[in-house]
Amino acid sequence: MIKFLLKGLIRDRSRSLFPILITASGVALTVLALAWIEGVLNDSIETTARMQSGHVAVQTNAMMDKKYPNVMELGLLDLSHWTKTLNSQFPDVYWQPRIQFGGLLDIPGKDGETVSQAPVVGMAVDLFTPDSPEISNLNLKKALVKGSIPTRPGEILLSDDLFEKLKLQLGQKSTLISSDINGSMAFYNFKIVGTVAFGIQMLDRGALIADLSDAQDALNMVDASSSILGFFKKGFYNSKKAKLMTMAFNKQFNDNGDDFGPVMASLEEQGGLGEMFSMMDSVLSVVIGIFVFIVSIVLWNTGLMNGIRRYGEFGVRLAIGESKTQLYISLVLEAFMIGIIAYVLGTILGLIPAYYLQEYGFDATEMLKSSTFMISSVMKARITPEIYWIGIIPGVFSPVIGSLISGLGLFKRDTSQLFNELDV
Repeated sequence: MIKFLLKGLIRDRSRSLFPILITASGVALTVLALAWIEGVLNDSIETTARMQSGHVAVQTNAMMDKKYPNVMELGLLDLSHWTKTLNSQFPDVYWQPRIQFGGLLDIPGKDGETVSQAPVVGMAVDLFTPDSPEISNLNLKKALVKGSIPTRPGEILLSDDLFEKLKLQLGQKSTLISSDINGSMAFYNFKIVGTVAFGIQMLDRGALIADLSDAQDALNMVDASSSILGFFKKGFYNSKKAKLMTMAFNKQFNDNGDDFGPVMASLEEQGGLGEMFSMMDSVLSVVIGIFVFIVSIVLWNTGLMNGIRRYGEFGVRLAIGESKTQLYISLVLEAFMIGIIAYVLGTILGLIPAYYLQEYGFDATEMLKSSTFMISSVMKARITPEIYWIGIIPGVFSPVIGSLISGLGLFKRDTSQLFNELDV
């Protein structure tokens, strides 16, 4: 039966060509959409982890409450103790203290008077330790535009956009004006030794990168930081593992009644990222659902038109003893074979642009100028194992559903009436 139906599809292109093209187009768009969403979501996760939240983070209860973001008075004390504890309890994660702060960068002239000022988003990380993983985390070597990475106390990196906007020179003196751990005004002199461009609009507008020890001195945060970030040593973010870690740590150390006590949170639990991930999954489900619905409607109409054109064939098959049920099943099997062919063809067609976008990406700098998300301006797709089978849903289900609906017309008439209409 299957061999017979397949020969019929090959020899009569009017029964297969248009449905295959329509279904393959839906599969290709679904594959491309999934690869694009996976790429953007993964990029957002990893960028947010590297630049801001880590795969997991330890902060004080009050700091974790986003009503008070980056307030130095709520910083985590006894930094060396907590770093040692985390390294012993979770050895498969490397832990890096960071200080994230805001402030004003003051540029003095030759006479010491202010020439220009600009708000900055400060990030203090370990730059001076040999082979520090933070240089890799922030991708500083690739992001470096001018100058060099700081190697001495008092040296900083500045975003290249802000550097050019203020018309600065390498080696120029600057003063950071911020708030220290006691809530007092803090002033600290730095020398600008390099500029960076991360390709992330939120940071490129005004990032300031300093060594952790310099920020601790500037903000009076001896043996303190705003957070301790954890990064899995074995690759990408693992949601299940992160949740187990946070549960174990919080059960042992967290006291919700102590604002200055430590609390661990996974990446998804910080800054509404969990809601964003759920939204992305919902968007993907809606995209696939829309394609299945549209393609099913188109193929339903195609099935009705083919049914009219194939009245003679149906009449002959009924006349030689084939039942309506058998005829109906054969139409569904035809649709299933069309779906398999369209799934393979559509997956190949979808993977071609997906692979290109994975390698080269799409420059969305203009679209992200005012963005507040931690996402690269070069948006790339990502081909994952599920990309290869996701096309089965629109590829096979759409023609089968269309055939199931259009084929019902066979049961609405008596066999004698069909013979009469089909001139059999």
